[in-house]
Amino acid sequence: MTQAYCFKCRAKREIKNAERVLLKNNRSALKEVCPVCGGELFVIGKE
Repeated sequence: MTQAYCFKCRAKREIKNAERVLLKNNRSALKEVCPVCGGELFVIGKE
């Protein structure tokens, strides 16, 4: 599984149902809600 950084917990968490997003600079990223705190999980460059 892929891990992503939670901005609220400041810890790495496992991603299960991530949403693929495209950033302004045309790079792909994965985004999900943290199961622990409800913050945002984010990882750049994963497909």
